[in-house]
Amino acid sequence: MRKLERAGIDFVMLEDSTALTDIYGGTFEQELKWTPRAPKHDPMALASRLAYETDQIGIVVTASTSFYPPFLLTRLLSTLDHLTRGRMGWNIVTSTGDRAAQNFGHDRLPLHDERYAIAEEFVDVANALWASWDADAASPITAGLESYVDHTKVRTIDHDGPHFSVRGPLNTLPSPQGKPVLCQAGASPAGIELAARVSDLVVAAPKGRAAMREYRNKIRARAADFGRDPDDIKVLYMVTPILGESEDDAKRNAERYYEPTDAAIARRLIMLSGDIDFSQLDVDKPIPDDLTTEASTSILENLRTWANGRTIRETIAEERTESLRLLGTPETVADEMQSVMDDVGGDGFLFFGGGGGVLNRRYVDDVCDGLLPELRRRGLAGTGYRGTNLREHLAGAR
Repeated sequence: MRKLERAGIDFVMLEDSTALTDIYGGTFEQELKWTPRAPKHDPMALASRLAYETDQIGIVVTASTSFYPPFLLTRLLSTLDHLTRGRMGWNIVTSTGDRAAQNFGHDRLPLHDERYAIAEEFVDVANALWASWDADAASPITAGLESYVDHTKVRTIDHDGPHFSVRGPLNTLPSPQGKPVLCQAGASPAGIELAARVSDLVVAAPKGRAAMREYRNKIRARAADFGRDPDDIKVLYMVTPILGESEDDAKRNAERYYEPTDAAIARRLIMLSGDIDFSQLDVDKPIPDDLTTEASTSILENLRTWANGRTIRETIAEERTESLRLLGTPETVADEMQSVMDDVGGDGFLFFGGGGGVLNRRYVDDVCDGLLPELRRRGLAGTGYRGTNLREHLAGAR
């Protein structure tokens, strides 16, 4: 974390899952052998520790609107925002897979679009709770002060909706940022609607320049339809740059990084097994046309598009959770990143690093010591923290 902070990384995102699944193969064996999603500790507690070790870098935690009560999560995030001195963000997810639901007293998750309807109301409640205290409701404590909170600036929210009933107000002091930065990564129509209406930060992995441009334009158009300034939403594209001292060196590094070993194939199939047991499919045949999911619908559709008739094995060996293939020296990769921003628009990139337990120190070193200095030299990466909190920092970003 300290290295990332010194390198000028704006924030880190702590993804999360709330189940140890046995969908793939019907047991925990492969999940625990290849560790794509477990073991995993709670990102809320980890965020507090990371904040203690750092001073400026933002910390975006993942939390599900399907399982948290709105008041509990809103209060928790507000508390963390105080502990981090205004550096918190919330990655809004609706969860996938019934195994997670079964850890919270439910047999099944609601269907995809219903989960997003719940998320819409959840965020509305959260925003109302964060606004239940005026920013100046509390005064600095001074000698002789009888009460440092003006009770006339604190109010109930009295929300009574189809999914939640919450009286309010919060019983925490106002968040240093007003509220944590809201992030969303949905690519389905319902996910895009939620992102355009409520998010400050959108993370996505549309494939190629045309899809990137289309995605960003869609988000911005819907934000305008909701009465928002499209420039208030930062759109980041997911990438995994593979770097080398030369083009040939970078290609060799990519071959090692993406070598289609049994472990790599298994790890990706396990990650895709939200409610589909990919172990039951013949990986040497194409994805069945009648295969459906109520988990991550956009992931399956993107995978099917990427496959373009190829076998599952061939597709998984080539599939990446990234918008662009960035491969080369720091200079040539920076060239491509600069060209993409000029061509399709956007506000930057989220360095993914592969996910599923494969991110390592060497990769972090390559990005922090090789690529970021080149981007800063061109004026494409920040040289310091802008503003007093994460929200102000992102508002001042390119």
